Amino acid sequence: MKCNAMSAPLRLKTLLGDHPTTLALKRGEVASPRVALDIADVPQAFVAFKRVVRDLEFDVAELAIVTYLMAKAHGKPYVLLPVVVLSRFQHPFLVYNAARGELRPGDLKGKRIGIRSYSVTTTMWLRGVLMNDHGLDIDSVKWLTTEEAHVAEFRDPPNVQRAPAGRDLLSMLLDGELDAMVLGDKTLNDPRLKRLIPDPDQAAQEWHARNRAIQINHMVVVKDTVTKSHPDAVREVYRLLCDSKRLAPPPAVGALDMTPIGVEQNRRNLEVAIDYVYQQRLIPRRFTVDELFDDVTRRLD
Repeated sequence: MKCNAMSAPLRLKTLLGDHPTTLALKRGEVASPRVALDIADVPQAFVAFKRVVRDLEFDVAELAIVTYLMAKAHGKPYVLLPVVVLSRFQHPFLVYNAARGELRPGDLKGKRIGIRSYSVTTTMWLRGVLMNDHGLDIDSVKWLTTEEAHVAEFRDPPNVQRAPAGRDLLSMLLDGELDAMVLGDKTLNDPRLKRLIPDPDQAAQEWHARNRAIQINHMVVVKDTVTKSHPDAVREVYRLLCDSKRLAPPPAVGALDMTPIGVEQNRRNLEVAIDYVYQQRLIPRRFTVDELFDDVTRRLD
């Protein structure tokens, strides 16, 4: 990260996926004479999250909010930028095989649910919904995973098991080996698949009204060494992200802004995320929102 203070921009190794709000930046439609982002050729950033929190490979990175909170709990050297690049309400993504009978949230005690990893952000939000809105004891469920957590130090709880090697969760659900699963895609390509939370869009609206928040998936983080040694460069990265969002299509009239930027614009969103992650014992204590930032990133606006 050496640079010639007279002319050369500071080069920062960067991970950013393809999102409407990042495309202008990735295409070079917004740029800076002060900062050059060497963006990795990774259209779906989640495949490189382990490289962020295990190898500490990137100076600036898109990162799942759960992964960031867990990484912070284990002392990884990143601070949050107040930039959401991906969020969605997760209610539609819990599905079951209706050919084996109807299943509802109140029926999940003792059931087997397939998930990619226990700490995946979509699954965290869904567990929080099941806990807080439907009274489910998540420890009463057997969770079958196909992957470990991004953060190497985390150990799955006792009611989490690894699915048999080579088995596909969807096949296991359709074969009756699972009762439900978290499906990453909204599309239900098999007529046997039904959404477990009834009327998930209405449920999401009601959740938003109760919690006054959106369900964040991914934000942006920056190495603390960069904020300490090059605070102006961090401010410039933030400006680039803001400008890139301004070139993206705006939300539909009356729709929520699902990619808010700014500390105060995200304070409530982060409070709810922290509460849910702490409730599920993914982190040992409940962080304050301000702890996620440092003196540079906390003042970005």
